Amino acid sequence: MGNVHNGFMYFILFWAVVLVVSMAIGGYFMFRKFLKIMPKQDGMSKLDWQNYWVEKSRPLWTEESKAFLDLLVSPVPKPFRDIAKHSIAAEIGKIAVESGASEVTREHCIEGYIKATPRRDYRSLISFLDKHGIDYSPYRHLLKS
Repeated sequence: MGNVHNGFMYFILFWAVVLVVSMAIGGYFMFRKFLKIMPKQDGMSKLDWQNYWVEKSRPLWTEESKAFLDLLVSPVPKPFRDIAKHSIAAEIGKIAVESGASEVTREHCIEGYIKATPRRDYRSLISFLDKHGIDYSPYRHLLKS
C-alpha cells in the first residue's frame, strides 16, 4: 500500500510542476502583450503605431510585395505568423511611407524584415535569406547594429 501512496504522491507532484510551469510561460507571454499596449510618452502604444503604419501604407502594397512578405514570414511558426506578419508589415510600411515611395518595393521589404526581426534571430534570418537567394548586402550594416 505504501508504494501506491508514494506513486500517487509523485504523480500529483509532477502535475503540480507542469501546471506551475505552464502558468509561468503563459504569464510571460501575456505580460509581453501587456507591455505592447501600454502607451509610450507620445500617448500611443507600440501596437497603435504598428496599426498606424499598416493603415497608412495599405495603398502602397502591390500583389508582388504582399507575396514577398508572405515568403519572408514563412519560417515563423503558424500560430505566431499573423502577429509577426503585422509587425514586419508595419516596419516595411513605415520605411516606404517615410521614403515617399509610390509603392512598397522588394528593397523596402528586405530592410523592414531585417529591422523588425529581433537581434537574437539574425542567424536564422541570414540563413533564410541565403537559402532563397535574396541579396541583403545593402542592408548588412543593419545586422551589425
